[in-house]
Amino acid sequence: MLEIRWHSRAGQGAVTGAKGLADVVSGTGKKVQAFAFYGSAKRGAAMTAYNRIDDETIINHEKFMNPDYVLVIDPGLTFITDICEFEKQDTKYIITTHLSKEELIAKKPELKGKQVFILDCIKISQEELGKPIPNAPMLGAFIKISGLLDLDFFLESFKKVLGKKLPQAIIDQNMVAIRRAYNEVR
Repeated sequence: MLEIRWHSRAGQGAVTGAKGLADVVSGTGKKVQAFAFYGSAKRGAAMTAYNRIDDETIINHEKFMNPDYVLVIDPGLTFITDICEFEKQDTKYIITTHLSKEELIAKKPELKGKQVFILDCIKISQEELGKPIPNAPMLGAFIKISGLLDLDFFLESFKKVLGKKLPQAIIDQNMVAIRRAYNEVR
């Protein structure tokens, strides 16, 4: 089973990102879960979202997991929450930051020796969407690092998911943000 934990602030789109990923992956025949845990319902409060993906029916409905991937879409949460909690030896971290990988690890020594990937999802979302909602760029980075799905397949499937809720211009901006993050994550 593949387990993913998202660290975000309410309003940054982690729940929408987790649900969108689940919608796309479920279209491949896999079993999926997407859910969230809110400490407070206020915009800006720290929160976590989760995905589980498997070939078999998923009977575990608890928030506890040993994540294969930790996606941090709010850079500040890297330093004020335990993003390494319940990690596996091979957990991969995709972290939004303007810092270099070396600077990030120097400020967060717990990441030393771990598989850490970085990009600036906030900057990408500001430049491509005009607002700091970094869930779409994080999905692009996740698709690249995980290799779970082909990028073009993901983009086409995600367009259909977004098409249920958003106008075409915003969908197009999201596609650009996803592709850009896919290319910029390092």
